[in-house]
Amino acid sequence: MNNSIKKIVIVGGGTAGWMAAASLAKYVNNSAEICLIESSDIATVGVGEATIPNIVQFNRNLGIDETAFIKATQATFKLGIQFENWHPQNKQFFHPFADYGLKIDQVDFHHYLYRAQQTECSSQLADFSFACQLAKQYKFAQPHANPSTPLADYAYAYHFDAGLYGQFLKKHSINAGVNHLIGTIEQVNLHPDTGFINNVALTDGQIVEGELFIDCSGFEGLLIEKALHTGYEDWSHWLFCDSALAVQTTRDSAPEPFTRSIAQSAGWQWHIPLQHRSGNGYIYSSRFESDEQAKALLQANINGEPLGEIRKITFKPGRRKQIWHKNCFALGLASGFLEPLESTSISLVQTAIAKLLTFFPDCGFNQADINEVNRLHNLELENIRDFLILHYKLSARCDTPFWQACQNMAIPESLQHKIDLFKSRGHIAMYDQESFEHASWLTFYDAYQLKPGRLDPRAWVVPEAMLLQKLQQIQNSISEATIPVISHQAFITKHCAAEPLPQPA
Repeated sequence: MNNSIKKIVIVGGGTAGWMAAASLAKYVNNSAEICLIESSDIATVGVGEATIPNIVQFNRNLGIDETAFIKATQATFKLGIQFENWHPQNKQFFHPFADYGLKIDQVDFHHYLYRAQQTECSSQLADFSFACQLAKQYKFAQPHANPSTPLADYAYAYHFDAGLYGQFLKKHSINAGVNHLIGTIEQVNLHPDTGFINNVALTDGQIVEGELFIDCSGFEGLLIEKALHTGYEDWSHWLFCDSALAVQTTRDSAPEPFTRSIAQSAGWQWHIPLQHRSGNGYIYSSRFESDEQAKALLQANINGEPLGEIRKITFKPGRRKQIWHKNCFALGLASGFLEPLESTSISLVQTAIAKLLTFFPDCGFNQADINEVNRLHNLELENIRDFLILHYKLSARCDTPFWQACQNMAIPESLQHKIDLFKSRGHIAMYDQESFEHASWLTFYDAYQLKPGRLDPRAWVVPEAMLLQKLQQIQNSISEATIPVISHQAFITKHCAAEPLPQPA
């Protein structure tokens, strides 16, 4: 007997809804009907404009042409994030999508660099990252598919207009057979015995039935919370920021191949360069700064002319206790929210979709499958949570009450273990379902001047002169490789410049 899913209903559009629609359309390949219900009365948040590298593979898996995507979304390239004013001594540092140096005799590179820094070596970690050096010079090149040396192996992501990306995926999804329905949900109807969602009733009287429901309704969690009461785990005792102001401005300079994250009095400010404009915003804690103070700070620290009014968004950092409950699967803001300090919002939609497809249900909805998806997703969020807490806890800033509270807060045991291990031996603990690699954690340990008490003993085996020579060779190789690379703006102009957007009448 065929027990396969035949009707999928996605509630909500925006980036999350259309990412789900495009992915599911490819997965089911016309074996199931997909209907996306989008309300014209509800605006999308639309500030998730920076990404991490897995978005590149997501688009490729959908068969999307990269150049067409970049032109359609006014995208630029992203080599990482430049952090400014997060540490009182280290005023600026770069978090790249790349490793540092090369392992020597299976020992991580930083052990050798830290050993060399105890002698006459003045080189810094960023000197041994090709991505860091490209970003420093505002240059960009796509990594070679088969690099001649591991030093040239790095990844990239994008900055793009989230609204345009949603429209791009909408067109892609509709062409793939997704039914797009404009309407507002008035009621969610549950099965009286199982508690599963039977259908949703729209304000115009339509009843939309389904077997699998995808909740992309935003913070409201219309299905996963309002109907199914899954519960929410609040992480605001670790992540103090609960408010955001966002505004788009004209671009007054060539776009950088990176996102800027600038620490401020009660949070941090973002700057995201697109081809046609810049995205700006301020994430802050309402416990430590009023909306008026935050707005004044943002207005005083943006470049270019505003293209609209400053929008305010409030949120509660944390996660839905289950993103999959009964026949409902939550994505995006409906599943929880972590501030976009490391641009993980869109990535979490992508990885959740991947888990759903790996454990795609039939109408029996096996509970073991559901439990495993929830377990994996919760681990992934906990690891990202810890990485974000690290940004604040180890910053050493204590110039305002916000930063003092960050220094003094208790942190999860999982994060404390990582910090203690690095302080002891310089080793970097990595857990299951990590979104950020070994090099990402190292970036912050190093930038925040957390030096290990001891190094791997094997790092002392190499003679000092030989080690210094090896380090100089690596550094020279990276420096020479950046010379022929063109600027980020020149790369865009040459390969993927977007057409000017039509101006409103």
